[in-house]
Formats: sequence, structure tokens, C-alpha cells
Amino acid sequence: MAYLTHFILLLLINLASSQQISNTESSSSTTTNPTTTEDCNNRWIYIRNLPSRFNLDLLTNCSEYPIFDDFCPYLANHGLGQKTHTKSRSWYRTDPLLLELIFHRRILEYPCLTNDPNVANAVFLPYYGAIDSLKYLYGPDVNSSFLHGMGLFDFLQSDEPGIWNRHMGHDHFLVMSRPAWDFCQPLDNDPPIWGTSFLELPEFYNVTVLVPEGRAWPWQEHAVPYPTSFHPPNLACFEAWIQRVRRSRRVSLMLFAGGGGIGASPNIRRSIRTECENANTSMTKDNTGYSQICHIVDCSNGICEHDPIRYMRPMLQATFCLQPPGDTPTRRSTFDAITTGCIPVFFEEMSARSQYRWHLPEEKYPEFSVFIPKEEVVFKGLKILDVLMGIPRSEVRKMRESVIELIPRVIYRRHGSSLGLRTKKDAFDTAIDGALQTIKDKLNDLSEQ
Repeated sequence: MAYLTHFILLLLINLASSQQISNTESSSSTTTNPTTTEDCNNRWIYIRNLPSRFNLDLLTNCSEYPIFDDFCPYLANHGLGQKTHTKSRSWYRTDPLLLELIFHRRILEYPCLTNDPNVANAVFLPYYGAIDSLKYLYGPDVNSSFLHGMGLFDFLQSDEPGIWNRHMGHDHFLVMSRPAWDFCQPLDNDPPIWGTSFLELPEFYNVTVLVPEGRAWPWQEHAVPYPTSFHPPNLACFEAWIQRVRRSRRVSLMLFAGGGGIGASPNIRRSIRTECENANTSMTKDNTGYSQICHIVDCSNGICEHDPIRYMRPMLQATFCLQPPGDTPTRRSTFDAITTGCIPVFFEEMSARSQYRWHLPEEKYPEFSVFIPKEEVVFKGLKILDVLMGIPRSEVRKMRESVIELIPRVIYRRHGSSLGLRTKKDAFDTAIDGALQTIKDKLNDLSEQ
């Protein structure tokens, strides 16, 4: 009974939040945004008015997937989740699956919205595609996963088709909060394997899709940061955190927060665990300057996912944060680490360098990160510790400062944040800039053909 009462309360809160989004969207679509400065030239966005079955209605199924985590508790605060504690102003138990809702809420505050699709430079589709995919990935519709997205396409063709036909979807973009791999099952797979076929549908080839992880050969998709748990509401909260990051004593040389690596087969996570165990028993503060060589935060079975205190405090105390690939190359932990000023150590190019080009400039990776090929560690005996200890302390300090400079670009500030904080472009702002430029380039290419 207690659980039922809790669920009903959450549902009422979330329905109220959903209604607020609907009301804001309705307001934004009935009058052109009053911002008409030169800042909006070539930046006007039209939000496509989709039936609620494509977004908000999907949130009511938040507990209907028995082999997938119940995400009902994380709908609070427009997708940021519940606060980590009652007095928190910036920290939430954020679930990455809710990036679609977070993005939807934030775009309603975008200063260059227009109610005229004919003058828009881009059209945003507020479709919660990753949440809609759950019924194919985990539910009874798994055998019809090739249909994922076809309902949306049918609507776009039947309701005001001129909006789509103006550029045949080249000016449209949307957000999907799961890796692109989950949406690229070949259409002719029989029987179907893991994933849906959304990105394989010719109907959506022209659409720009923002995902937390793209494929090695991006066609439609572009990678944007996973949401962390840090969503400051104002400049004071943000600057207080930056000061804490700068003052934090780095007592651990390297840290790994994650699971895996306990099996017998050779892999990078197993190598990390083995090296950590050996280093902590063989080296001391006297010959390293650190009170702990390697700190492992065991996040097996998802115990860290909605409890940022478990890993953020240790990250604040670590110099380097190891980012080994898991089921897929990318990790939310990369952005948690950057948020704490912990220098990320990558073992695959696909973990970040070939992913987040909008947010983490490719040419700057040597300034804020370390790259160690996983094959060198797993099969050739290269010690991670030797590489990291070989970096001069002065260089480490410069790298940490470069990491701190990246923090604004990889966090999603809270919706309704202060004007002062809005002067710093965050992950959402950078993603919008990237989407607009991508669409502009595509349309220019079309005009030249």
C-alpha cells in the first residue's frame, strides 16, 4: 500500500509537470518569441506540435517494463529526478533515459522560437524516441521493432505535411536518449535481434538525431553528453562548485568507478582491477606523494546510477579517472569526472574523441585527457600507473585546469536558471548550436546540387 500511495503521488506530481510543459509549449507556439535581435538571425527554431502520444503520454508507462528499471521516480523536476537531499540546490538523482524530457523542457526557454515554420531555420521534434523504444526492446512488441518511428512519420506526412515537405526533413532534429546502436537493427533481420530500426528507416535518413553515443560512421546522429546529476540553478551555485573543485585535495592518483572486470577472460576492466590491487599493496605515499594509488568505486548492478554521492566525492579526490569501455564505448562517468575536475583516461577513441566533437573539441584532447590503447594494457603488459606517474606534476595541473574549463560545456543547467548562469553555454546550448550548424550545412549542400 505504501508503494501504491508513493506511486500515485509521483504520478500526480509528474502529470502536473507535464501540464506545465504543455502550457509553456502552447504559449510558445501561439506568439512569436519577442526576441528579435540579431542574435536570432539564422537561429530560429520551430517546435513541431506533436500529439501527446509521442511524448508526455509515454511517461505514464514508466513502470511497465519488468526487465527494465522503473523510471517513475526520476520524472520529478521535469526529468532531473529527485534532489539528492532536501537542502540540495544543484544535485539530483538524474536518469540518463530522461534526457529527452530534459531537452524538451529546456528548448521551451530557447530565446529564438518562432510560431512560423516557414521562417524557421530548424524544426524540433519533441518525440521521446528512446522511451517509445522500450516497448520494442523490453516489451511485447519486440518482434515488430522495425515499426519504431513509423507512427511519427505517418503523422508528419498527414498533419501539415508542408512543414516536412519544405526540406523533406533535412531541417528537422530530435533527441534520443539511448546509444545509436539501440536503433540500427537492419530492417531485414528475421528473427529480429537487439534494437529497433529507427535509424535504418529511409523515412528518417534526412533528420538530425542527437544521441549520447553515435556509431563510428555517423549518418544521421551526433553525440551529446550524458546528463550528470549536477544541474545548477544560478551562477552563484555554479561558481561555488567550481571553487570546490579547484580547492579539492587530490589524494588518489587514479580512480575507477564502475562494474565488471571480475571474469576470467582478458579485458581492460579486469586489467584495471588487477593493477589497482597490486599497486595499492606495493606502493606507498612516500614514493608517490599520494595516500592512495588506485581507488575503485564498485558500481556493480547499477548501485551508483542514481546515487551520485557514491562516486562524486571520490572523484573530487582523484587526479585521474579511468574510463574503460563497457557494453558500449562511451560512459556517463566521463562527464561525471570532468564535472569534478578529474582528468579522464581513455582506452578507445570511440569513448569520446570521435564522439563529442561539439562539446569536447578533438584538437584539445591532449590538453585535458590521457589516451592509453587498451590493447597495450590487456595484451602487452603496459602499466597504466607507469604512464600516469610519468606525467610531470606541472603538466597535471595544466590538464586539470583545462578540464575545469570544460565543465560549463558538459553539464545541463537547471531549467528556469538565472540570467547570469545563462551567459555560460552549457551542454544544451552547445548541442543546439551544433544542430543548427549541421542543418545549415545540409541545406547549403542541397542548394548547390
